[in-house]
Amino acid sequence: MVQDNQAGDPKDNQTGSHLGGQAGGVVKGLLIFFFGVIVLSVVAVGAGAYLAQKEIKRAGPLTEQTIVQFKNGSSVNAIGETLAENNIIRNADLFKVAVRLRKAQGALKAGEYQFSPGLSVEEVIDVLMEGNSILHFVTIPEGRTTAQILKILQEDPVLTGDITITPREGALLPETYGFSRGDSRDMIITRMMKDQQKVIEELWETRKSGLPLSNPRDAIILASIVEKETGVAGERDRIAAVFINRLNRKMRLESDPTIIYGLTQGEPLGRGLRVSEIRGETPYNTYVINGLPPTPICNPGKASIEAVLNPSDSEEIFFVADGTGGHAFAKTLREHNANVRKWRRIEGGRR
Repeated sequence: MVQDNQAGDPKDNQTGSHLGGQAGGVVKGLLIFFFGVIVLSVVAVGAGAYLAQKEIKRAGPLTEQTIVQFKNGSSVNAIGETLAENNIIRNADLFKVAVRLRKAQGALKAGEYQFSPGLSVEEVIDVLMEGNSILHFVTIPEGRTTAQILKILQEDPVLTGDITITPREGALLPETYGFSRGDSRDMIITRMMKDQQKVIEELWETRKSGLPLSNPRDAIILASIVEKETGVAGERDRIAAVFINRLNRKMRLESDPTIIYGLTQGEPLGRGLRVSEIRGETPYNTYVINGLPPTPICNPGKASIEAVLNPSDSEEIFFVADGTGGHAFAKTLREHNANVRKWRRIEGGRR
C-alpha cells in the first residue's frame, strides 16, 4: 500500500523555518535602524534648540547706541534684515526663529527705537514688543491763533503729511505734545481738538453759578481775551472777574487785544493802537460792540478757561498796566484814572 506522508517532507519544513528566521531578522534590523535615526534626530533637534536658545540670549555685536526706524506694516523679515544691517544683531534668520519661538509675529510695534550696545536678540525683541519708541515733542504756547499753531506744526521737521484739517479759532488746546517719528500733522491737530473739548466739558460742569456765559463756547471766547490780556498766572482769575463784572453790568469789555484781532486776525500789530482804530467798527472791537466778540481771538490754555469759569470774588471793573508786567485794578473810574496817569508817567519815562 502507498502511505500518505501527512507530516510532509522534513526538508520542506526546514526551508520554511530558515526563510522565516531571515525575514524576522531583517525587520528587526530595520526597526533598530529607524529607532536609531529617530533618537539621533531628537538629539540633534534638542542640541539645535539648545544652541539656538543660547545664541538668542547671547550679547549682540552693537558697540554704540543706534537709532533705527521701523515703518508701519514692516514684516518680520524686513525688521530682521534692518537690525542685521545696523549691526544690532548678527543674523536675520536667527531673529526670525526667535520671533516664532516667542510667538511675537504680531506683537512687534512700529516706531523709532534707540538700541543700546550689547543687546541680545531676545532683548531686541522685548524692546520692539514693549513699543517704547523715541518720543519727539512740539510745544504750542497759550494765546496763539489757530493759523499760528498750524504754522508751528507745518515747520516741525519730524511730523509728516500735509495739513488737511483747519480747526476754528479756539478749538485747539495749547500744550506740549509727544509723538513718534512718522506721526502726521493731522494726528496732532486731532489730539489738540479732542483735548480742548475734554477740558471745556469737564470745567464747564464745575463753573461758578451766576456767570453771564450761555454755553462752553462763550467761556472759550472770554478765556481767549483773558489769555491775551495777561501773562501773569496769578492775575488770570482777577482779570476774568473784571470782565465777568462788566458783562453782568452790561458794560462793554473794552479789551485792546480784541481790536487787534479784528485788524490783523491775531498777528502782532507792531505798534500802538490809533484812536481811529479804537473807535473803528469791526465785529471784534469790544470798545464798540456789546458783549462778547463772535469768536475767540486765540486758543486759550486750561488755566485761562478755569479762571473764566471760576473767577475771583471782587467788584473790580477796571485794570491797566502797572509797569511791572502786571496790572493795577480798580473798582471805580476815579481809581482807574489815577492808575492810568501812573502808567502814562511810566510810559513817558521809558520813551
